[in-house]
Amino acid sequence: MAEFLLIHGSCHGAWCWRDLIPALRDLGHHARAIDLPGNGLDATPLAEVTLERTVDRICEAVTPDSIVMGHSWGGTPITAAAERNADALRGLIYLCAYVPLPGHSMIDMRKRAKRQLLVEAIDKSPDGLSYSVRDSEIQRLFYHDCSDEVVRFAKAHLRPQAIAPQDTPVHLTDEFDKVPKAYIRCMDDRTIPPEYQVEMTRDWPDCQVHELATSHSPFFSAPQELAALMSQIAKDM
Repeated sequence: MAEFLLIHGSCHGAWCWRDLIPALRDLGHHARAIDLPGNGLDATPLAEVTLERTVDRICEAVTPDSIVMGHSWGGTPITAAAERNADALRGLIYLCAYVPLPGHSMIDMRKRAKRQLLVEAIDKSPDGLSYSVRDSEIQRLFYHDCSDEVVRFAKAHLRPQAIAPQDTPVHLTDEFDKVPKAYIRCMDDRTIPPEYQVEMTRDWPDCQVHELATSHSPFFSAPQELAALMSQIAKDM
C-alpha cells in the first residue's frame, strides 16, 4: 500500500484526478489531490501566485510516506519541494512532466524542446499575469484520446494559469539527488513532445523510466493502466 499525493499541471486542479483516485484506491492505495494556488477551487489572486507559495502548498500536504506525482508543470514545484526537504517524502513520480535543470524555470525548460506545441495555442491575459489555452485547441493538446464527456468536464473546470511561478528558476543541490524518482513518458503526448520527455530522462536508469501510449492526460484516458503502473513504481520506492 502506498500514499500518493497528486499535483496537477497548468490550468488544471485537483479535479483532474477524478478517475485516477478511485483506480488507485481499488488497488489498495491511499490517494489525495490538492489545488495549487490560483488553480481549481483555490481563490488566491493570480497576482499573488508565486513559486514559493506553490511549493509551500505542496510541503504542507506532504507526509514522510508520500509519493508525490507531478503532472506537466507540476514537475517543477514537486522538484522544488523535494529540494527544500528531501527527507519529508518517500519519492517523486514525474508524469509527462518537466524536470527542471538547476537554475532553470519551467518556461526555460519548455523552450529547450526542439518542437514547440503550445505557443500558438495560448493567449496571455491583458494584464500579463496569466495565460489560457484557446477553447478550440484544448482537446487536441490535452485530451485527444479521451471521451467527449471528459472533454466537456475538463473545459468546464480549466482556469487561467499564473505565469510568475512558471518563470521562476529552481535552485537545486545534492539534496534533490537523494530523492527516489521515476518518470512516466506519455508517447502520444501533444503538449510536451515525447522525444523531449526522452531527452529529459536520457541519463536516468532504465528502471526509473516507464512509458504509456497515451495523450498528455492518462489520468482520464487510461486511469486503470496508470494506477497499475504507479503501483508497480511504488514497490521500488
